[in-house]
Amino acid sequence: MQQTVASAESVMASLKSFALETQDQNAKQMFQSMAQSQKTIVDSLNARLQYIQSQEPQYKQ
Repeated sequence: MQQTVASAESVMASLKSFALETQDQNAKQMFQSMAQSQKTIVDSLNARLQYIQSQEPQYKQ
């Protein structure tokens, strides 16, 4: 689960980077929108991870 969260955070960082690097305003808006959607996913995954860790202490690190 922690690996999934890390991967999702990496995708979000890449999308933000793409938004900063492009000069195309349409592409910039698309990447920013996708990054915001990915943030929602990351937040959900983090909440789920915290729940799992609270219910299953063997998963804490």
